[in-house]
Amino acid sequence: MAEVVRMPKMSDTMTEGVIAKWHKKVGDKVSSGDLVAEIETDKATMDFESYQEGTILYIGAEEGSTVPVDSVIAVLGEEGEDYKAALDGAGSAKEESGKTDKVEDANSTAETTEKPETKVPDAQVEAKGAVDPESIGATVIRMPLLSDTMTEGVIAEWHKKVGDQVKSDDTLADVETDKATMEVTAYAEGTLLYIGVEKGQAAKVNDIIAIVGKEGTDVQPLLQGGAPAPTTSEDKKEGDAQATTAQPAAEAAATQSTADSDARIKASPLAKKIAKDKGIDLSQVKGSAEGGRIVKKDVESFTPAAKAATAPAAESAAPKETKQEAPAVSIPQYIGEEKFTEKPVTQMRKTIARRLSESLFTAPHIYVTMSIDMDSAIAARTKMNEYAPVKISFNDMVIKAVAVALKQHPGVNSSWRDDKIRVNEHVNIGVAVAVDEGLLVPVVRFADGKSLSHISAEVKDFAQKAKNKKLQPADWEGSTFTVSNLGMFGVDEFTAIINPPDSCILAIGGIQQVPVVKNGAVVPGNVMKVTLSADHRVVDGAQGAAFLQTFKKLLEEPVRLLV
Repeated sequence: MAEVVRMPKMSDTMTEGVIAKWHKKVGDKVSSGDLVAEIETDKATMDFESYQEGTILYIGAEEGSTVPVDSVIAVLGEEGEDYKAALDGAGSAKEESGKTDKVEDANSTAETTEKPETKVPDAQVEAKGAVDPESIGATVIRMPLLSDTMTEGVIAEWHKKVGDQVKSDDTLADVETDKATMEVTAYAEGTLLYIGVEKGQAAKVNDIIAIVGKEGTDVQPLLQGGAPAPTTSEDKKEGDAQATTAQPAAEAAATQSTADSDARIKASPLAKKIAKDKGIDLSQVKGSAEGGRIVKKDVESFTPAAKAATAPAAESAAPKETKQEAPAVSIPQYIGEEKFTEKPVTQMRKTIARRLSESLFTAPHIYVTMSIDMDSAIAARTKMNEYAPVKISFNDMVIKAVAVALKQHPGVNSSWRDDKIRVNEHVNIGVAVAVDEGLLVPVVRFADGKSLSHISAEVKDFAQKAKNKKLQPADWEGSTFTVSNLGMFGVDEFTAIINPPDSCILAIGGIQQVPVVKNGAVVPGNVMKVTLSADHRVVDGAQGAAFLQTFKKLLEEPVRLLV
């Protein structure tokens, strides 16, 4: 059934939000917790996560548009579902709510007319005279409405404690709603002065859960007075008038820093962030939005040439005595440009992502690492290349050693087949080859029976075909074990993800010259580290270690590869 998504109330004073960016489009699948949009409030730019699952059927607000709190911004449901009924229902519900409010207002007016002597309850008097948080430089943070059906939230975790410094984009707490666990962002800066709900406790929507302000601020007046949430514009005006007539508040406002003055400039939080990153003075920027409000495009299109030209004149006009008394370090202004490029994901990359994700999250990986003395292998390779028709690489020696070792440890040369384990009697070694679009794994078939020269020629042919995009499906199908070698790129050691349906992959690091102990003396040595990734459903740690011991002996006594 289709459900509407409404503009959430993300801050205590928020009455509307601007859709800064949509991260989903009509037709996209959405899961609970997915980032759907970025919303600019009067306090900050925040991530809006979905608390529903389904397909986006409708988007009701374009990027850059301003939307009142509780207005419909999207509809989620089953793919192909008719969402118009949900939209109509949302509108009807809002109208009914408005009618109910009017009826209640009329009833309350009638009662007042009939009973003028009725005494106003003390609680209402307190609320009427409640302290305005802004008048003491504090911000009240209330339990936000994080889902359409939410009535209360449970504090799953506090990420800050009383006394901690808080920034506007910090995550204060994790809140469990009726839909999902979501983050509550601090849309204020200062010190966390008060926490009103302990971890594990519930709070109704709009209840005070925290107060942020200047360190040492007394929050008791806010708690005793109720610190009422903003309601109508009339209440807001009345509160502003009270704050204006409060003399202590006026004195406090007079001592605020220049940064506070900048904060009062009418600009979106995103515009303020971009201006701060680029070193742009917002007072020099002309806003194009309603009421002269500065938005993202105003900052991005701002050219600070005029300011830069007047700066030297202003500096020269300053008295020399002032410079001597208060020398200032002149920090040059650097204005950079944030940019990026995007390219579509190729089918090869999609396949790699799918297969390796399935492998990593399906097959429980176990890793076994071993160091191998390569002195003998280096000497043997030098001698063999004096006679071999094709130049033999260390990678060719690794492939041959793996193939021979697998014949002695057939349990490693196997694969998981759900209700059975297939033990392969043939040895087909997949060799990972990097190409521009990703990774290909051509297969050296029956590698245990081939000479080093044969393996070398075949691998070189595969590499050339891969580079020229000439490899055929038959070239990369049917491996029983995979070798991935990053040693030639200067990598010391790494772990690789198993290439299904194989149960193992061997990651080969580079040969490093390091001090080693031989015959009781420390001498220079050449060591190569290898790591076996194995599917623990098929291969145990002891099996993997035994295979590596055989592999190690073959490379440390390479003459055995020629037998």
